[in-house]
Amino acid sequence: MWMVRLALLRPYTVVVGALAILLGGIIAIVGAPGLKPIPKDIFPEIAEPIVTLIWQYVGIPADAYEKQVTIFSEQQISTTVSNVRRIESTTIYGKNVIRIYFQPNVKIEQAVAEITATSQTIIRRMPPGQTPPQIVQYNASSVPILQIALGSDTMTEQELYDKGLWLVRNEVIPVPGTTVPLPYGGRPRLIMIDAEPDKMQARGVTVKDINDALIRQNVNLPTGSTQIGPREYILALNNSPEKIDEIGDLPVRVSGERVTYIRDVATVRDGYNEQTSLVRHDGRKSSLLTVLKSGSASTLDIIREARARLAKVELPEGLKLSFLFDQSVFVVNAMRAVVIEGLIAAGLTGLLVLLFLGTWRSTLIVVVSIPLAVMLSILLLGAMGHTLNLMTLGGLALAVGILVDDATVNVENIHRHLSMGKPITTAILDGAREIVVPAFVSMLCICVVFLPVLLLTGAAKYLFTPMALAVVFAVAASYILSRTVVSVMARALLEEHDDSTHSGWHAGFERGFEKLRRGYLGVLESMLKRPLALFAVRVSARISFRRWTRDRCACT
Repeated sequence: MWMVRLALLRPYTVVVGALAILLGGIIAIVGAPGLKPIPKDIFPEIAEPIVTLIWQYVGIPADAYEKQVTIFSEQQISTTVSNVRRIESTTIYGKNVIRIYFQPNVKIEQAVAEITATSQTIIRRMPPGQTPPQIVQYNASSVPILQIALGSDTMTEQELYDKGLWLVRNEVIPVPGTTVPLPYGGRPRLIMIDAEPDKMQARGVTVKDINDALIRQNVNLPTGSTQIGPREYILALNNSPEKIDEIGDLPVRVSGERVTYIRDVATVRDGYNEQTSLVRHDGRKSSLLTVLKSGSASTLDIIREARARLAKVELPEGLKLSFLFDQSVFVVNAMRAVVIEGLIAAGLTGLLVLLFLGTWRSTLIVVVSIPLAVMLSILLLGAMGHTLNLMTLGGLALAVGILVDDATVNVENIHRHLSMGKPITTAILDGAREIVVPAFVSMLCICVVFLPVLLLTGAAKYLFTPMALAVVFAVAASYILSRTVVSVMARALLEEHDDSTHSGWHAGFERGFEKLRRGYLGVLESMLKRPLALFAVRVSARISFRRWTRDRCACT
């Protein structure tokens, strides 16, 4: 009751608060200069604490690599890393993938640091030449959201790969929240040295000699500085070939006065790596770039900015960009469908309230409370770090039918007291006093229904917890608004009247509804007086339904 009295004493404060909720909700949804909107996606962020460890060593069979690297790495991680729930591993030729699952409340940054430290300390126990592992924090929300194809009828696959890697990829990478792997398809450029076995055998040169010559001769070393007179000069030793042909002039072996160069035993050319992936789009040679979303970034914001940046890129003649997959289309359509369903529910609710209460003023009071409760729920969700997605919007759409209960009951009870001839302020206070406890208990019952959702674990926790919070926040907001905003609007809009003022279509509806109610009560009383007949009718109806269902299934 104190909220109702305070609202009636400070009506302008309540109005300003309602406008602040409305404005804050709009800014949270669409954004404003200097303020980012709530991220929007199809599903909530699934932040399972999982870290993936990838060891690579080309040339070792899977069974040997598992014994020397995989098992030993698993033992060290389980011994030195804390909060590990379980470890899974897969070993193939020259590579293994170790996936570490942590407890739900672990600090993932600390876990990554512990795994990194452990991996660095055990490298000396690995096979000679083993490189440090690649450590990746797994996130189920990091999914492909955009696929870009680079196709051309005139460019080679090597050129397509280079344009995708250095032109298109560099434009998309600066977009916040994106991860762009290397292009699929095309041929990565490499300087190839094709050794000729016959010439090598004739000169007594092996492949290792060529490799050692490249390492020995292709160097770039800092040598410090020297001062000559008043000037100080930076010195450097750069022995790296600047042209492809100069690689062939590197000496491999010196035997007496005879010098064997790389060009004598091999052919140096501008080539490409062995092609392991092939992409074709509309029959054209193509290269494919996949843009991944990282963490809780907004899918819509990422794709919007990526498309804007790519639209400004000057493409070479003959190169065409095509967007094969765009998840923003699905996000927008899904959100639009949920919003439309919520608006339809709110509209039907308003029509029903208008039908039963019979005045547009009362209908306006009830309908205004719905978007305010939804906006306040969105603000609270954004403050807790949640996103706008199918689950949260679905929870808000589910709550629309519940949101009108508090306002409708409050307005209807005010009408009842006004029909007794009470002043408007007295009618508001008396009506609120009668329903404050039942409304509060009703709100608690709805919130308790969603309490088990908050106790979920695993991926289900991240999916259904935002939906439950959206409903709880909206219902709690509806209860508060029905005590404050609804009371202020009722005193401003409702008029003192009694039952004699009802006329026209609403009076006809009231008479029809009262007639239907009396008929229903008469049927109910007659049935309760004959319980055996009612039981017989119930049993016969059940048997008939089962027979009908069985016959229909048999026909199907």
